[in-house]
Amino acid sequence: MKKRTVIILAVVAIVVLAVILGLGSKKDKGVKVTLEKVKRTDLTSIVSASGEIKPKKNVNISALIPGRIIKIGVKEGDVVKAGAFLLKLDSTQYEANAERDRAFIQSSQAELIKAQTQLDKNKSFYDRQKNLYDNGLISKEQLEQAKSQLDISDAGARSIDFQIAQARASLKSTLDNLNKTEFLSPIDGVITSRPAEEGEMAIIGTMNNPGTVLMTIADLSVMEVEVQVDETDVVGVQLGETADIRVDAFPDQVIVGKVTEIGSSAIQKTTLAASSNTQESKDFKVKITLENPSKLLKPGLSASADIICAQKKNVLAVPISALVLRDKKAEAGAPPVSKRTGSEEEGVYAVNGDRAKFLPVKKGIMGELMIEITEGLTEGQEIVAGPYDALRQLKDDTLIKPDIKKDDVKK
Repeated sequence: MKKRTVIILAVVAIVVLAVILGLGSKKDKGVKVTLEKVKRTDLTSIVSASGEIKPKKNVNISALIPGRIIKIGVKEGDVVKAGAFLLKLDSTQYEANAERDRAFIQSSQAELIKAQTQLDKNKSFYDRQKNLYDNGLISKEQLEQAKSQLDISDAGARSIDFQIAQARASLKSTLDNLNKTEFLSPIDGVITSRPAEEGEMAIIGTMNNPGTVLMTIADLSVMEVEVQVDETDVVGVQLGETADIRVDAFPDQVIVGKVTEIGSSAIQKTTLAASSNTQESKDFKVKITLENPSKLLKPGLSASADIICAQKKNVLAVPISALVLRDKKAEAGAPPVSKRTGSEEEGVYAVNGDRAKFLPVKKGIMGELMIEITEGLTEGQEIVAGPYDALRQLKDDTLIKPDIKKDDVKK
């Protein structure tokens, strides 16, 4: 019995000792972190976006009047000069309307001659009657009858004059429609699309229904990339900035371009997409004109753009992963942090002996992996660069255990 008691006490002692040793081990272990020194480097701030190749000048040829296509003079891929014949619509109806208007004008002009002759005759008769009335040879009633005849003939002549003016306006409108049955190229360019075929009907557009696009002409001498830039990045993009363009069809070729247009409002999404997710980010259209584009480029090719927004040489920088955001500590007598504006501050955890110490910093431009620090750190200072899980655990005076230094790996 005594031996059994001794064994039990020994086991209990071993368990208690193990617990004590385990707690001590945990207490002294600390958080494993990756360290790196603040150093100087060259940074380039880049905004990346994707889009497609488009000609800077692109003209859609659409019908302004309805009609059947009776002749097409070009095909897709043809090079055309400004003023070259493209296609023709059936003009029979408009030619007939023009002949009708011309005939009406000629007929009205003949009627006008007759009315003018009668007007002159009535004018002479009135003048004679007026002379007789002034000499007391006829009554006032006879003079008034002569005046009425003169007024009626004058009104008839002016009415025919108005009819001729109306007919001439109708003829002008008809001739304008007649001219619209023949399409000539408005620019020098290439036929990039020609969906229309002879015999088809050309339909004009309305408010809700677009008209028939008969063909598209593009000036391929000046090409651009139209990309969609996220709302968080577009504020850093400026006109004239350089961009490196990579076209998916030519992966080994880099084309230089310059930003020539920045959208002033967000791209409108479809009604269905907008209703499905009202919190989705907005995109802005940015156009980049290419310098010396290859003749092999075609409209519609997919491309990506790296817009160089800023470049700095020999600046203090830290890894982007080292930045953390935390709540500011409430000052004595201040309301709770959650109720004050500007309640968060950004900074890094620096190494203070074997402890972590939070240092607020001010940022500059952001590179691909590094970010400029304009205030708060000095060159050579050691900071915690990661990992992410470790940074989430850190607080001021947290015990840290360096796992590995990036600088040591490089050596």
